[in-house]
Amino acid sequence: MVNRKQGQMKIQQMAFMLMAITLFFVLVGMFVIVIKFSGLKEGAQMLEDRNAMFLATKISNSPEFSCGNSFGGDNINCIDLDKVMILKNKIGDYTGFWGLDNIEIRWLYPNEFPEEICTTITYPECGIINLRDKPIKSEYSNYVALCRKISLDGQVYDKCELGRIMLAPKEIK
Repeated sequence: MVNRKQGQMKIQQMAFMLMAITLFFVLVGMFVIVIKFSGLKEGAQMLEDRNAMFLATKISNSPEFSCGNSFGGDNINCIDLDKVMILKNKIGDYTGFWGLDNIEIRWLYPNEFPEEICTTITYPECGIINLRDKPIKSEYSNYVALCRKISLDGQVYDKCELGRIMLAPKEIK
């Protein structure tokens, strides 16, 4: 009878020991996973920011925006403002084309009309071209050259200024 109780006690001790070892390895495993994935959020944010900058560059170099060859050569990150104003009037034809809620272009330098929204009447004496009348809450942006044709003393030339293209991604519902 005594040997039987001692046997049961040894079995219980072994069971508790196995549970303690299992719990220890589970905690060590969780610790390793936490350390391994600690930089995942920062890495994902950095990747999202990089992709956003590439998207802004891709859109600014698309045929609907790009200066193209009209300004003498292949200009990267150059937006033809005259094209954009025509596009603004026909933006309904591009619903869902870029997968964005809004595209906004702002003049940075020289900034003569900082908060003036562009319309066909006020262009080019304005500071913001908003393709759709939706607010930009979270933005992806990139710096671009904003160019347009102007006439001075009978001569037509290109006037380029510094600007920024900002993109509002579609909100997931």
